[in-house]
Amino acid sequence: MPKLTVDGVEVEVPAGATVLQACEAAGKEIPRFCYHERLSIAGNCRMCLVEVKPGPPKPQASCALPAADGQDIRTDSPMVKKAREGVMEFLLINHPLDCPICDQGGECDLQDQSIAYGKGNSRYLENKRAVTEKYMGPIVKTVMTRCIQCTRCIRFAEEVAGVEDIGAIGRGESMQITTYLEHAIQSELSGNVVDLCPVGALTSKPYAFEARPWELKKTTAIDVMDAVGTNIRLDSRGRQVLRSLPRINEDVNEEWSSDKTRHAVDGLVRKRLDRPFVRANGKLVEATWEEAFGAIAAVNAGNSVAAVAGDLLDCETMYAAKALVRSMGSSLLEGRQTGLTYDTSSLSAVNFNTTIAGIERADVILLIGTNLRWEAPLVNTRIRKAIKRGAKVFAIGPQTDLTYKATWLGADTGILTKLPAALADALTKAERPAVIVGGGVLKIDGVHGAALALVSQFNLVREGWNGFNVLHFSAARMGGLMLGYAQSTGIAALTSAKLVFALGADEVDWSQFGVSFKVYIGHHGDAGAAAADVVLPGASYAEKPGTYVNLEGRVQRGERAVFPPGDAREDWAILRALSDVLGHKLPFDTYDALRSAMFAEVPALAVEGLANYGWSVPKLPAKPTGTIAGYPIKDFYLTNAICRASPTMQQCSAEIVHGADILEAAE
Repeated sequence: MPKLTVDGVEVEVPAGATVLQACEAAGKEIPRFCYHERLSIAGNCRMCLVEVKPGPPKPQASCALPAADGQDIRTDSPMVKKAREGVMEFLLINHPLDCPICDQGGECDLQDQSIAYGKGNSRYLENKRAVTEKYMGPIVKTVMTRCIQCTRCIRFAEEVAGVEDIGAIGRGESMQITTYLEHAIQSELSGNVVDLCPVGALTSKPYAFEARPWELKKTTAIDVMDAVGTNIRLDSRGRQVLRSLPRINEDVNEEWSSDKTRHAVDGLVRKRLDRPFVRANGKLVEATWEEAFGAIAAVNAGNSVAAVAGDLLDCETMYAAKALVRSMGSSLLEGRQTGLTYDTSSLSAVNFNTTIAGIERADVILLIGTNLRWEAPLVNTRIRKAIKRGAKVFAIGPQTDLTYKATWLGADTGILTKLPAALADALTKAERPAVIVGGGVLKIDGVHGAALALVSQFNLVREGWNGFNVLHFSAARMGGLMLGYAQSTGIAALTSAKLVFALGADEVDWSQFGVSFKVYIGHHGDAGAAAADVVLPGASYAEKPGTYVNLEGRVQRGERAVFPPGDAREDWAILRALSDVLGHKLPFDTYDALRSAMFAEVPALAVEGLANYGWSVPKLPAKPTGTIAGYPIKDFYLTNAICRASPTMQQCSAEIVHGADILEAAE
């Protein structure tokens, strides 16, 4: 490990570290535009110049210079100060005076660093260059005259997203960043280039001219658009969430988020349920809370009561519904809306046991019936990192573009009982083999058992490593399973119940509930509300605190950013008030009391972090029959009620998934 001196402070850094990293280890701030910790080194902005001895008597780019024993580095010498001022002067030669109208204002690296490291005047009188605007799709707004060619967006698209849609054309002053043929970026991670851009060249198109950062209230939350549990920050003003940004969590999402996570928030204010409705003469009509509760109380259900949990629910809502159903003498709970019936007797057998961060270390990966790119984009980026470390990927299912090379073995699930020699040999020799079973493919008889049989056959579970994984794509799935939202025969067991509580359940085939009185508690007027007999307006994930469990069993908590609209209330409060009317009063009056009761019943939910499910393998049939006809997500951008209400997600779906031509007015 090299030892070197930074401004008189001796530091020791790992072998292979750069001088920039050594300076940061010594507590020195090094300005940069092109360098980013998660991207390859470009070394083209030259802002990170330092003075290094021994070495040539000139400033050197610290991001691309390896740290070595005995180096004496100066970050504050007159030479360095003058060099940085010169670099900043060059960067500002052509930069437009857009700060008053630029959406990056207040969060701009160029603003901050020009104040800290630049000069107070310019010597250049020449005309500034101008660059024509580029079209990058519904997510990314471009003002390329501001671009300083740091190439972060190019490197992100190629290295992280795996979609080589962005590149540079021209040289010198004529260099421009653009998408090829100027079509929309064909990636579900494109919004991250907005965060990466150190200037205002790439900004958020849906958020354009909406607010300044200092106007916004910032709230920590957990994303519910998939089961990854992306850590996010909701920025709101008044009663509206204006944007969603990722928070850094190395174990979950690093510092990325999907476009659905970022931009579905404009659906939070559209198609909202803000008052109760009761069905009369075949139509839903507005009602008071008393009238709606009265209509439910009039149902002579006895103990024939059930609850169906939607995909976006927090654990507190599911626990309150479970407590109400249980107090009425029933145990009919289900969260798998589309009819899945896989075995849930062992949570470890339906968990992503390798963990999201851990899958990077796998050296052989078998994907069974999962389109990771759409079901969990941020797990897909981890697979890409594993491949860079030498991992081999095999896949069973219809061939699709995962953004990396995989050996496709066909769509016949019978392959699992007799693996091809190349795959069997690779799994046998692997030090860290991993199997990832898609949550949707578990509907095929025998697949779950056949996948679990691979555990013993190839020693997938060994000391310090568990390579068996099931990949869910619903935010509420693991929390629901921990709370008992599963029946051996799936949702079919609930269809004869006289009273059914639909908790944001919009993906259910409600035609099979012909005899049931359906009470929908949710936040959007989607399919669930359209099929209901009574609609009670609830709160979205942004409008209530909540506990969520992601696909790897990680317990996380989010806070409330804004309040629900109109007469809508938090779901648990609706269930508590309804329990009074039904004569089965729930034993909690406050949110804290509800959480305490939930923690007492399921202690694993009380501790943030990975829940310990142990490891056990249920005995299941292991002879799959049938082929994988397709993947459960048909349209990445329209997977839930919030997305379907979002104009941005609708445009992304039309343009990126369905290839529609989007015409823009000339400006």
